[in-house]
Amino acid sequence: MTIWNLGSINADLVYAVPHILAPGETLASTGLTTGLGGKGANMSVACARAGARVGHIGAIGPEGGWTVHRLTEYGVDTRWIVKLSEPTGQAIIALADDGENSIIVLPGANRAVPMDAIQSALSEAQTGDWFLTQNETNFQAEAATLARDMGLHVAYAAAPFDAEATRKILPLADFLILNAVEAAQLEAATGQAASDLPVKDVVVTLGADGARWFDNRTGTVQDFAAIKVDPVDTTGAGDTFTGYVLAGLDRGQPMGQAIGMAIRAGALMVTRHGAADAIPDLSEVQAFRQGL
Repeated sequence: MTIWNLGSINADLVYAVPHILAPGETLASTGLTTGLGGKGANMSVACARAGARVGHIGAIGPEGGWTVHRLTEYGVDTRWIVKLSEPTGQAIIALADDGENSIIVLPGANRAVPMDAIQSALSEAQTGDWFLTQNETNFQAEAATLARDMGLHVAYAAAPFDAEATRKILPLADFLILNAVEAAQLEAATGQAASDLPVKDVVVTLGADGARWFDNRTGTVQDFAAIKVDPVDTTGAGDTFTGYVLAGLDRGQPMGQAIGMAIRAGALMVTRHGAADAIPDLSEVQAFRQGL
């Protein structure tokens, strides 16, 4: 099957800093690297590196051709990425010595994806495929509605959190993934805890504490422990987790098995510097898993 991902594409500018800046503070960076990023691109790469067939739906600016080449190199089908006059999305990332980060995002072309590009991509989808989206593009709810009407499973990563966007997509979603902060924001906005949402499967990532799966069909909750590693960069770890879970579900794995593999992929990811460029492939994750 195929995972169709309506997602952002960013150029990541990563500045190494001693610690995350406080308000009003000025710091000298000790280094700068540029790489492929954006939640959408990260998730597409993770899906592809995990062995899934993934078609990316998105947009870049006139200077963003290199991002498409990079996605293609990682196994992503990029035929539905359009070039617009708006600049390619950009993320300015402050990466601290302890692996934590703070991020400023310029949406750029990510917020101007044409609906006809989405329709063109999904015209090739088949019943049973997955549709994935986040909150860094436009037309998420419209695309999710189209996908749902075509018989696709709808997966939604509610990040960065947007209450209005989330309210529109929740009734359409089969699978919701968000971190603990976003889960608290969602409950504050809707009055519903993860276990009360009208979504079959909800996964809340808990960082160093692992992940929690709410099976809202049976009313059961299952916790998954994290793998202890020494992180050097947490950028894109959640996106890697999401991509691996979706790839596992696309292969027909049970949710618990897919989450277990995703935890290992995320743990390996944070031992490396970078976002999409640092996402491990399935053979690396399997070897890492065997070594535990």
